[in-house]
Amino acid sequence: MSKTKAKPPFKVNQKIVYPSQGVGKIIEIKEKVFNDTKLLYYVMYLDVSDMTIMVPVDRCSELGIRAIVSADEALQALQTISEDFEPITSDWKLRYQMNLDLLKKGTISDIAMIVRSLYHRSKVKELPILERKLYDSAKKLLEDEISFALDKPLEEVEVLIHEKLEPAGLQNDVRRGAASLADLNDDDEFLNDDEDGIMPADEHDDDDDEE
Repeated sequence: MSKTKAKPPFKVNQKIVYPSQGVGKIIEIKEKVFNDTKLLYYVMYLDVSDMTIMVPVDRCSELGIRAIVSADEALQALQTISEDFEPITSDWKLRYQMNLDLLKKGTISDIAMIVRSLYHRSKVKELPILERKLYDSAKKLLEDEISFALDKPLEEVEVLIHEKLEPAGLQNDVRRGAASLADLNDDDEFLNDDEDGIMPADEHDDDDDEE
């Protein structure tokens, strides 16, 4: 029986970020046999879903699992969401896929950019169901990670994020409020909910009813 060569990059009790799942903690490193090979698995507890899952150690990089960022990186992410930026495309399917790809990459900077762009887009026009879910997931992930990184209560971090978003929102609303009716109507019809909540936009039909 062969033995895995993977070396655990994380330690027991270490806080981690699993981009598609949320912030959690390594509670155990367990060895299991699969196809006559001994593999190491992380047993992770995820706070947001109150679930315990197992992930192969050698798949962590592929899944974007990483350690909680430093306090300086968390503060930079807060700064990112307050900065001005180029208006995002009005094609919601393209916008959704771009942001979904960012979420899968999972850096705190990527997550901050998703929150910033979708927050301001929602000021122009209500987001489709899938985008609202993507925004909510990214915002929750950002809040949780910054809360851990800065050792601040979650409620305080929620207020900080809102304060960082809103001033820029007020400045940009004037410019974006002047968008043409054609731009406002460019979004395809909203799509019905799906079972898993987040999935590639091209798996849906264009003929679904608008919410």
